[in-house]
Amino acid sequence: MSDPARKSPGKGLGKRLLLVGVLLAVAFALYRSGLLAELDLESLKARQAELSGWVEANFLLALGAYFLLYVAVTALSLPGAAILTLGAGAVFGLLWGTVLVSFASTIGATAAFLVARFLLRDTLSSRFGERMKRFDEGVRRDGAFFLFTLRLVPVFPFFIVNILAGLSALRVGTFYWVSQLGMLPATIAYVYAGTQLAELESAKDVLSPGLIGAFVVIGLLPLLLRGLTRWLQARRVYKGHRKPARFDYNLIAIGAGSAGLVTSYIGAAVKAKVALIEKHRMGGDCLNTGCVPSKALIRTARLLAEARDSQRYGIDRMQAEFDFATVMERVQTVIGKVEPHDSVERYTGLGVDVIKGEARLVSPWEVEVEGRRISARSIVIATGGRPALPDLPGLEEVPYLTSDTIWSLRERPARLLVLGGGPIGCELAQCFARLGSAVTVVSRGERLLPKEDADAGEHLAQRLRDEGLTLALRHSALRIERRGEGHALVCEIDGRETEFGFDRLLLAVGRRANVEGFGLQELGVRLARGGTIEHDALMRTNFPNIHVCGDVAGPYQFTHVSSHQAWYAAVNGLLAPFWSFRADYRVIPWVTFTDPEVARVGLSEDEARERGIEVEVTRYGLDDLDRAIADSADEGFVKVLTPPGKDEILGVSIVGQHAGELLPEFVLAMKYRLGLNKLLGTIHVYPTWSEANKYAAGVWKKANAPQGALRWAERFFAWRRG
Repeated sequence: MSDPARKSPGKGLGKRLLLVGVLLAVAFALYRSGLLAELDLESLKARQAELSGWVEANFLLALGAYFLLYVAVTALSLPGAAILTLGAGAVFGLLWGTVLVSFASTIGATAAFLVARFLLRDTLSSRFGERMKRFDEGVRRDGAFFLFTLRLVPVFPFFIVNILAGLSALRVGTFYWVSQLGMLPATIAYVYAGTQLAELESAKDVLSPGLIGAFVVIGLLPLLLRGLTRWLQARRVYKGHRKPARFDYNLIAIGAGSAGLVTSYIGAAVKAKVALIEKHRMGGDCLNTGCVPSKALIRTARLLAEARDSQRYGIDRMQAEFDFATVMERVQTVIGKVEPHDSVERYTGLGVDVIKGEARLVSPWEVEVEGRRISARSIVIATGGRPALPDLPGLEEVPYLTSDTIWSLRERPARLLVLGGGPIGCELAQCFARLGSAVTVVSRGERLLPKEDADAGEHLAQRLRDEGLTLALRHSALRIERRGEGHALVCEIDGRETEFGFDRLLLAVGRRANVEGFGLQELGVRLARGGTIEHDALMRTNFPNIHVCGDVAGPYQFTHVSSHQAWYAAVNGLLAPFWSFRADYRVIPWVTFTDPEVARVGLSEDEARERGIEVEVTRYGLDDLDRAIADSADEGFVKVLTPPGKDEILGVSIVGQHAGELLPEFVLAMKYRLGLNKLLGTIHVYPTWSEANKYAAGVWKKANAPQGALRWAERFFAWRRG
């Protein structure tokens, strides 16, 4: 698949071939002219007097001819640039030679840069899209510094630097001025050596070990200056704050959700002194209002659905009687059983000082809590997030619910309206429909689960419709109005108004980071555009000793990503400036726990299309899987994206029962770059759901079988039969 709006590597092939032909013709002409054969030190020394005389008699012509020759040699990456540079000094002198070589070498290098970009970059971007994207991000951030360093150190062949830079996202203008400036010291050294040509025995004599050492020192200057600049910026950030001579703790974590708990656990595990501050409940959203309670409710709702649909399992009728309040109390019981894992007692036993109270940052190293001030060399902000509230007229008159407050319900809503078609909205909408509520889902998006592929969203939408839910997609909420004893949500679609009545309203339109009320703004910690805390790849804020992780950091608001970020925040906070680790977001999985589940890791088909990335899509239907058939759950699919003709896994989407349990094998494969051939060669127990992964790999293998070899095999076996 490909996006026709984006130029693919196959397009423009004629232009590329034409350019290659022109370059080869110019190179051949130079070779046939004999000029390249003359580009050696002995020939230059033998003809120095003759050349100097001709230059003196034809100065402007000599300047132009030399300039064009140097540009051509450099642009074509031909050998001889060093001799030409020495020649410039020998026949034009130090001043004119330096000017000529400086501009000719930079223009030629830029031409080589552009040729490499035109011929190869699109192909590399198509084949290695994600890797190239990460490489380009680094180039945009630090490319000029590294190019300057490479230009200043003549040990690195300049023609290789030209080509590699052309394959990157470095801007042409940046490449030109950095090259012109960076190559100048070596240019002056070579041109000056050319003025002393008679004393040279070899071009290598120009670069003595001492001179190379000097260039290396000069080359490191940009990086040293960048480090100095960052140090000065840090000094400026800390201006007006007095750093304590001693610290009470190595690390203070603010917030005891999954991010803060993991941060504290890591610190205690390595015997650092750690304080964990929580003003509400240990375990945060995941334990108390998110992952744990929702999955407990999903399990009960699924049992009820299976009972009602018992004929699928060969049972004529199953009667399921339940009390809604008891169901909701079971949710609290489940929370209570998990709670010890995140309790004050457990973390105190691990060696963490758990402090109950409201924290407030009073300096980059100090936190005030419950009237006392404590200090730490590093602070980790893990304050999480909360449900976002829409700007909706009439909302203040309605006792609305969110994913935080819905767990207090003990009376089942007769009519529940869910505003939002994302994962939280879909999970809870299906649960309450299975528990007997009449549920309407209103979303302004064109499909459910907008971050997933269209086929995944549509598959789930059809299942919800089959279960009796009303889906109002492409509806923009305008206002809430009272209707008798109840209320109605007034929406707009295609320029007309419509409304949906409800008894209870559940808001599921996203989450906001908790950044207010604990001194961030007063201290000067910068916020990102999306309302999260601005941070770098080391999870540092603009105060280098203040780190951040979890929902308050973004961009992924998942418990497992919070834990992942917490490792980097804790380790970098404890070990800086001696060691630091950049957060790795290469392989981020997630699951929506509806029925069927929707699981995803890596690139989606829709994203590949939008970004113009060429992919091969392999799809295996779960209606073919023996275990799915035996479980009467033979719906859904496994979809794998790979580069055309290669088994590298770029992304996976799974829709079906146990999709979340099927996904980790692909996550592992992507993390450690195991291709589909490896999955296909791995034994999977029969009959299990995990066989779906192997069969998906088999579908890919069949589509990529070597047809020529198979035809020869057919002939071979026909011959064997006689």
